Amino acid sequence: MSEIKIDLNNLNKSNWKTYRFDEIAKNISERVDPNNTDLKIYIGLEHIDSESLHIKRQGTPDDVNGQKLKFYKNDIIFGRRRAYQRKAGIATWDGFCSAHALVLRANPEVIDPELFPFFMHSDLFMNRAIDISVGSLSPTINWGTLKHQEFMIPPKDQYEKLAHLLWTAEGSIENLRQTHVELCQYKECLNKKHFEAYRKSPNRVGMYTSKVGSGVTPKGGSKVYQESGVQFIRSQNVLLGSFDMSDVAYISEEIHEKMSSSKVLNNDVLLNITGASIGRSAIYKSGESANVNQHVCILRTIEEELDPLFLSEFINSAFGQKQIPIITSWR
Repeated sequence: MSEIKIDLNNLNKSNWKTYRFDEIAKNISERVDPNNTDLKIYIGLEHIDSESLHIKRQGTPDDVNGQKLKFYKNDIIFGRRRAYQRKAGIATWDGFCSAHALVLRANPEVIDPELFPFFMHSDLFMNRAIDISVGSLSPTINWGTLKHQEFMIPPKDQYEKLAHLLWTAEGSIENLRQTHVELCQYKECLNKKHFEAYRKSPNRVGMYTSKVGSGVTPKGGSKVYQESGVQFIRSQNVLLGSFDMSDVAYISEEIHEKMSSSKVLNNDVLLNITGASIGRSAIYKSGESANVNQHVCILRTIEEELDPLFLSEFINSAFGQKQIPIITSWR
């Protein structure tokens, strides 16, 4: 096929048309009783990954009770509850799904079914879905509201090109994801082989660190958090080998100085020591001033004796994770 060129930054939308959502897609509302069906595949919202077109997990009828929704191959299963999680996956078989989803089927007279999954994952659609959700604890979309929402759709000569371009890009992304998975598996094998040698080692981390200790919650708790200032790292910010600072808290320089014993320095290994995320660790390399709360432990190595990267990799390895009860007793 000849190369398709589309300037996504300067799309000509002069001939795009506006349609209601119920003109773009059909809501499939066939009901299924899990205790009385020949269908073998159940898809719950927990089986759909955020921001992914592909459904890679599944359940069985034995997993659930109560009325569910039937879907057919190539339908879109869209999580109408907590739409901010951006869950919309393509069914690759017939089955049934959670009633907290909508089963949607593209209208080929309006939009190419190949383009429809990308439309569903667009910021335009997802942001609208979030805006029309109702409820505070579990915001949910009602079909009666969604069907009246209007969106601009390109003509056939454009949406076919867009679909081809986007699926080509999606194929490249999936290949990269698979390569990443395989590299992680290879890395884990290497780590297991290497770290196995330390199973009976008499060495303890305290022999190679200048500091092992956690922080505290500042007086006043979250009420003293600020919009900016010194980063206050909590357990949700520490992942396996990296940090998620999207919701990092901030404290004042004054509080930071009062909590001087838990100041974070570059190359400190931060380790979660309580809760569901216990055992996750990462090396701090930001260079910005930071502090930690009582759920995060600082491991400051004597770098001539122990490389902090080695320590963090050890802790995050499968072998290291089995040692977490011992590691958290080193304090």
